[in-house]
Amino acid sequence: MTLKVVTTAARRSKRAGRPESSAPTREVILDTAERLFAARGVDGLALRDLAQEMGLTAPSLYNHFSSKQALYEAVLERGLRPIFNLIVEAWHPGAVRPDQVRSTAERLTAHLSTHPHLARLLQRALLDQPGRFHAQISHWLSPIYRHGLAVIRESADTAGWEPAEVPYLAIGLFGLMFSYFINVSALESFDAWGDDAFSARSLKVQRQFLEKALARLLGLRPHAARRNRVI
Repeated sequence: MTLKVVTTAARRSKRAGRPESSAPTREVILDTAERLFAARGVDGLALRDLAQEMGLTAPSLYNHFSSKQALYEAVLERGLRPIFNLIVEAWHPGAVRPDQVRSTAERLTAHLSTHPHLARLLQRALLDQPGRFHAQISHWLSPIYRHGLAVIRESADTAGWEPAEVPYLAIGLFGLMFSYFINVSALESFDAWGDDAFSARSLKVQRQFLEKALARLLGLRPHAARRNRVI
C-alpha cells in the first residue's frame, strides 16, 4: 500500500510540473526494484521500466544507481546482508540450541515481512538459467548455505539423519525458512488463505511454526511456552 501511494504521488508531481525533489527516495526505489525483480526476473526488467513505474525519468534514476547491475546488487545487499549476519552471529558449529532457533525464527520472520518480495526474488533467481547476474546471487547464497551446512552437522547426527542426508536437510531448512513468503500471496489470490498473511497474528503463527519445525527437524524439544494456542 505504501509503495502505491508513493508511486502515485510521484506521478502526480511530475504531471503537475513539481521539482523531482519530491521523487521517491533510494529506499522506495529499492522496494520497487525488489518487487519488480521478483515478478519479472533480472533480465526481464529494464531500468526504463522501473523509472516509468515510479513516475521518474531514466536519467534521474541513474542519479541513484549507475546500472541495473548496481541496482540488483543494492537490492541483494539490503535483503541478504541481515540474513547472512543473523546466521553467522547466531549459529556456530556444535549442537544447535533452542534459543538459537527461537531467535532465528523471530528475526527472520520480521525481516522477510519487511521485505515481502525478497523470498520470491530468490526463488526466481534460483530457477533462472545462469547468466550474467548469476554470480551476484551466488555471492550471497553460497556462503549462507555452506555456513548453515557446517552448523547443523552435529545436531543432524543427534537427530538421526544420515551423513548423506545432511545436505538435503540443509536445502530443506533453507526452503522452509522462505516458503511462507513465496507461496502465501498466491494462496491469497486463489482465496485459499483465510487471513491477511502479513497481519500480526499471521506472522506470529508463522514464527511459532518455523521455530517448532526447525527444532523438530534438528532433534530439539520445542519450548514449552510455545505450545500455547494462538487466539
